[in-house]
Amino acid sequence: MKIDILGVQAFVAIADRGGFQSAADVLSVTQTAITQRLRKLEDYLGVMLFERTTRSVSLTQIGRDFLPQARRLLDELSDALTEIKESGQAARGDVAIACVPTAGVQFLPSILQTYAQRFPHNRVRVLDHSSVAVTDAILRREVEFGIHIAGPGHSDLVGLPVAEDQFVLICHEKHPLARRRRVPWRSLSPYPLIFAGQVSANRSLLDGALTDVNLQPHFEVQRSSTAVGMVAEGVAAAVVPRLAIQKGAYPHIRVVDLVEPVIARTLVLVTRRGAQLSPAAQALYDLIVASTAPH
Repeated sequence: MKIDILGVQAFVAIADRGGFQSAADVLSVTQTAITQRLRKLEDYLGVMLFERTTRSVSLTQIGRDFLPQARRLLDELSDALTEIKESGQAARGDVAIACVPTAGVQFLPSILQTYAQRFPHNRVRVLDHSSVAVTDAILRREVEFGIHIAGPGHSDLVGLPVAEDQFVLICHEKHPLARRRRVPWRSLSPYPLIFAGQVSANRSLLDGALTDVNLQPHFEVQRSSTAVGMVAEGVAAAVVPRLAIQKGAYPHIRVVDLVEPVIARTLVLVTRRGAQLSPAAQALYDLIVASTAPH
């Protein structure tokens, strides 16, 4: 149903001001425009809202009954518009984003903490997904933007690199390699290893970079957090992104750099091409970008 807001506005102004010219003055339009707006509204409703004589204008019974509803309609519309305007200026609102799980371990927490301090009324929903699922969530508009691992691009998405995350070896403090600062990939061959599973974006990246290194993982997991927990219990050493290790959370785990070659993945901030982020989401997006810029 098409609502004639201008007609309702003219009706209320005429009723409040007692005449067409006074209503035209308060609305900053001509008397002819006011007359046309009211006539259009009455034609749409199929009733007369005013009794007109050469000397006076008075509400009909239907007009008197409609006036409180018309005022309420205009007040509610004004409140809604004001709320939208203020929320835009203050970047108020809820935000939904998606990210690969390791981005939520070390990369995002300090950024989200700063965001919460600046916008204490905003709620942020973080969906931790695989890299492929992050892409799908953005395309399905379940979230406004996301962070995933760089890979083949999608024509409907645009990305901005925000972090380099090197793959490292993590092992229990009693492991033979625990005292080493760096280890070549080939030196891992004699030891049981935990690797990312075949469906993981991490695994495809590692397999592509290690074509000359023959490593046979004893365990495969889908999430780096699972690998970290297994290492903490002494099951085996694991290859994970450095961001998967929460500082101080596992005092018995040692982190060893892997070299020859050094392999890193790129975390990318992704949005739909041409998307207009909500003010609240834009504020978080800008904060992420600013936090990764060189100082």
